[in-house]
Amino acid sequence: MIGLYILGAMLLFGAFKIVRGMYYIRKAKRLEAEVAVLEGRTVASGGRTAGAEAERKAREAAAVVALGFVAEEDLDTDNALPVPPERKAALDAVRAGDWEAGAAYVEACGTDWEERWQRVRALAEVAAEDDAWLLAWRAARPADATAALVNADTSIAVAWNVRGSLTAEHTTREQFRIFHELLVKAQADTHEAQRLADPADPVPYMVEQPIAQGLGYPHEQYGELWAQITRRAPKVLTAHTSALQYWCAKWRGSHELALGFARASAASGEPGELLSLLPLAAYVEQEMRERDLRPETFFKEPEVVAAVEAALVDLAAADPGDWRTVRLRHLLAWFLFWQDRDAEAVEQFRHIDGYIGAMPWYYSPRSRYVNARNWAVREVTPGL
Repeated sequence: MIGLYILGAMLLFGAFKIVRGMYYIRKAKRLEAEVAVLEGRTVASGGRTAGAEAERKAREAAAVVALGFVAEEDLDTDNALPVPPERKAALDAVRAGDWEAGAAYVEACGTDWEERWQRVRALAEVAAEDDAWLLAWRAARPADATAALVNADTSIAVAWNVRGSLTAEHTTREQFRIFHELLVKAQADTHEAQRLADPADPVPYMVEQPIAQGLGYPHEQYGELWAQITRRAPKVLTAHTSALQYWCAKWRGSHELALGFARASAASGEPGELLSLLPLAAYVEQEMRERDLRPETFFKEPEVVAAVEAALVDLAAADPGDWRTVRLRHLLAWFLFWQDRDAEAVEQFRHIDGYIGAMPWYYSPRSRYVNARNWAVREVTPGL
């Protein structure tokens, strides 16, 4: 009898696990990236055909758009938030050859180092396509620290454009060779920018961070670079997210080193400084790289849930006008979705909707964002 009782209990527990697993699998199916192998097959549920399922999803998408969300084809995949009008004006001016407008645009942000980095990077991306205006700026002001900084970041942008964003196995040997040569030149340009810079400015050292990734600085050398940055400005968010990339397994570290760095960064921040996004970013990197991790369970681990709670507290304490909050909201939308906190996820989706050029969306197709958003909206909208 005892044996039968144990057997029955085991079967009951197994049935429970199957039911629970079916729920997770059903939710996972909403993510196109995770079920690409199922494309074009007959949808088993209810005997619907793939065509009928596509029609159902189209109706659902239209209903979500009717609620005020942006249609998939209209999503901006380049930007995490709307481009500020003053940035657009400055970029249009330099494209027309007015380098002085670009110089004034960077200098206008003063010692807001996060903003200075963003403006320098925006100009560098334009110069990587056509640098005639930058060459004119450097010729007119050869000792201009800002011009040297934009030039250094342009060299970096050109190198990474050659390398591309694909993984190593999909990057040719010739790409790597040229990439390395260009990074060595960029390193020299960066050191020149550091020599000319205001001693208080961390940005010339921040722009060296992707060089450290590409050239493979040893950990000790990277630590020296990091000290140069944090000695000048210890809590620039972009500096921390760039450092996290260096410490990731895909570059020069490991999951353990990346998570250790992320937790230390988060612990160093005060509420509202948004450094709590570092552990979330580290978990995304880990889940993307470790094939055996399933997001429907990994993102529900107690330590991950605790990191999300800390991030929500951090977000609540932040200045509502701080544009950096959107970077945390993108991550929170993804984590809350996987944690089945759909109402909270929808709140974040409403803040970020329309602009998805941010982690975690840029690691996967646009449809991943739409599927996660539409799932969460459907779950909290009766009758949808």
